[in-house]
Amino acid sequence: MYNILGVVIEGCKDLIGLFLSDSEGARFWLSVLTHLKQRGVEDTLIASIDELRGFPAAIASIFLQTRVQLCIVHQFLGSMKYVPDYEKKAVMQDLSPVLQDRLAPGDFL
Repeated sequence: MYNILGVVIEGCKDLIGLFLSDSEGARFWLSVLTHLKQRGVEDTLIASIDELRGFPAAIASIFLQTRVQLCIVHQFLGSMKYVPDYEKKAVMQDLSPVLQDRLAPGDFL
């Protein structure tokens, strides 16, 4: 189950859709984005995504002006593969304030 969360300029959050798929891929996301466009989503400002291959191109083909950025949580998790196991807990504790500074209470990860 994949959730699409939208945040309007005023800061109001809205669950735009729930989508079910056996596998995740750029083709699946292209169909989701096309569906959203058909439902009336005119534009998106920022898409915070994981590193799925082809996903940025799928977004750009539907919403031309969208800025694509890698989700900060995925950046943290991706960087952990370079940290030895015995240091992971300490590194995550050191990175924790970065997340706290970026997220307001009630924000979704």
